[in-house]
Amino acid sequence: MTAPKAHAVPASPTRMRPWRFVVWFGTVSLLADFVYEGARSITGPLLASLGASALVVGVVTGAGEAAALGLRLVSGPLADRTRRFWGLAIAGYALTVISVPLLGVVGALWAACALVIAERVGKAVRSPAKDTLLSHATAVTGRGRGFAVHEAMDQVGALIGPLVVAGMLALTGGDYGPALGVLAAPGVAVLGLLVWLRARVPDPEAYEREATPPANAPAPDGRLPRAFWTYATFTAATTAGFTTFGLLSYHLVQRHLMTTAWVPVLYAAAMAVDALAALATGWLYDRVGPRVLVALPVLTAAVPMLAFTNTVAVAVVGSLVWGAAMGIQESTLRATVADLVPSGRRATAYGIFAGVVGAASLVGGAVTGALYGVSIPALIGVVVTAQVLALVLLAVSGTGRRRQRGDSIA
Repeated sequence: MTAPKAHAVPASPTRMRPWRFVVWFGTVSLLADFVYEGARSITGPLLASLGASALVVGVVTGAGEAAALGLRLVSGPLADRTRRFWGLAIAGYALTVISVPLLGVVGALWAACALVIAERVGKAVRSPAKDTLLSHATAVTGRGRGFAVHEAMDQVGALIGPLVVAGMLALTGGDYGPALGVLAAPGVAVLGLLVWLRARVPDPEAYEREATPPANAPAPDGRLPRAFWTYATFTAATTAGFTTFGLLSYHLVQRHLMTTAWVPVLYAAAMAVDALAALATGWLYDRVGPRVLVALPVLTAAVPMLAFTNTVAVAVVGSLVWGAAMGIQESTLRATVADLVPSGRRATAYGIFAGVVGAASLVGGAVTGALYGVSIPALIGVVVTAQVLALVLLAVSGTGRRRQRGDSIA
C-alpha cells in the first residue's frame, strides 16, 4: 500500500503557503501551551495545597477535560453555522490566557477549581474552529504530517511552560503566585499573533478548495458519515480509561516519590515524548492509515500499571507512556476526523466527536479518582477492561483497516 502524496502547493489568494500557515498556527499553539500546560503541570499539587482530596482532584481535572470536550457540541455547530472560525478561535484563546495567571492569586479551593475548568472551557470554545482552520491547510501538506507538525510545535510550548514554572517554584520556595503570573507574557503574544495571522489568511478554506475535489459528501439528510460514529465510539472507549496527569502528579507528591518542584519537569519530559509520538504516528498515518491507532489503547492500559507504583523510576516511565498516548490523541485522532468528514460539516464533527470523548473523560476522571483512594489494582483492572473493549470496537468497526484519504467510507 503506497503512501498518499501531498498535493502541489496551489497559487493561493491567502497570501501564505500552506506549510507556513501550519507552522505559524503551530507557533500560536506553542505559546498557548506555554501558558496552560505550565499551569496544568501543577494542577494536582496546587489543588492539594488548598485542601483538595484525590477524589476532588480527579473530579475537577476530569470535569475540566469534559468541559474542554463536551462544550464543543455547542461551539462546533456554531462555527459551521456562523463560519466565524477566526472569531471563535481568538475568543477561546483569550479565555484561557486570562484564566491561568489568576490561578496564582486566588486563595480559595472553589475559586481555583472554577479557574481550572474555565481554562478548559476556553479550549472548548476555540478547538473546533481551530482544528477546522488547520484541516484546510493539511489537505495540501498531508493530514498526518500537517497535524503532527502542529502537535510537535504545540508540545515545545508544553515542554517550556512546565520548565519555567518549575524554575519559578524553585526560586520562590514553592510560591504558586509568581510561577503562574509569569505565564501572562506568552498569553499576550498568543493574542497578538492570532490577530496578525487572521489578517494574512482570512479564508484558509481556499487551500482545500484549490487542492482537492469534493469528497466524502454528507448524506442527503445532512447526517455525518457512519464511519465517523463508529470511530467516535472507539475513541470514547479508550478515553474512558485515560488517567489525567493531575491524578498522576497527585500520586507522585502524596506518596513522596517526587517534590512539587520536580513534577513540572516530569510533565515537560512527557510533553517531549508527546511530540515524538505525534510525529511518528502522523508519518505512519499518511502511509498506512488509521490502523496505527491500535497503539493508543495499549499505551493507555500501560499508564496506571506503571505510574501508580511506589517505585520512582517505574512511575516516571508510566508518566512518559502517558505522554506518548497524549501525542496520538492530539494529532492522529484529529487527522482522522478531517479525512472522515467533509469541510462543510467538519467543525460540527469535531464538536460532536469531542463531546462524546468529553463524557468519557468525565467518567474516567471520576472513576479513576475514586478507585485510587480505594484500590489501585481495581483501578488498573477497570482501565485495562476499557482498553480491551476499545480494541474490539476498533476491530469490529473496520476503521483501522480503511484508508480514509480521498475515499468514500460512509
